[in-house]
Amino acid sequence: MIWWVILLEAVAFAAIFTAIVFTAYRGDKIYTPEAIHNYPPDIQEEYFKTHEHVDVSIKSKRVFLTKSLGIVIFTGILFVCALLAGAKTFWEGFLLTSGLMVWIGAYDTFFLDWVLFANLKGFRLEGTEHMDKAYHQKWFHLKGMLFPGVVFALIPAALVGLLIMIIR
Repeated sequence: MIWWVILLEAVAFAAIFTAIVFTAYRGDKIYTPEAIHNYPPDIQEEYFKTHEHVDVSIKSKRVFLTKSLGIVIFTGILFVCALLAGAKTFWEGFLLTSGLMVWIGAYDTFFLDWVLFANLKGFRLEGTEHMDKAYHQKWFHLKGMLFPGVVFALIPAALVGLLIMIIR
């Protein structure tokens, strides 16, 4: 595989991921179950004291569909990445995709969650603007990256590996 292509793909994947996240958290979309699902429980609890309570669990149809759509989008993006990087076997596609998913999980956690969302007031749920400490809960986001994040990453990795195996 071509390593410099993989590095460029990592940067491009972060840019695409950031664009998707910023689009998903724009305007009234921030108040949808799919978005609220990503906030720590104490922020959700405070928000639902003054707003209609909606199901934000993974069992929620909207949250489940959003996560499923994420798998499809990631699989498509990462399949193209695997092809461009020269993956020729299941394991090359799987390992490349796993690596890029770990990269995006780390980027999401350490930069988007810990730095941007924790400090930019525009991403705070209405009625929780005063909860500075709650928005800086690093352990909540790190746990989410490790589990279910790593498990979530295995799904597109396996799908990309299978697609590479089929077409090559």
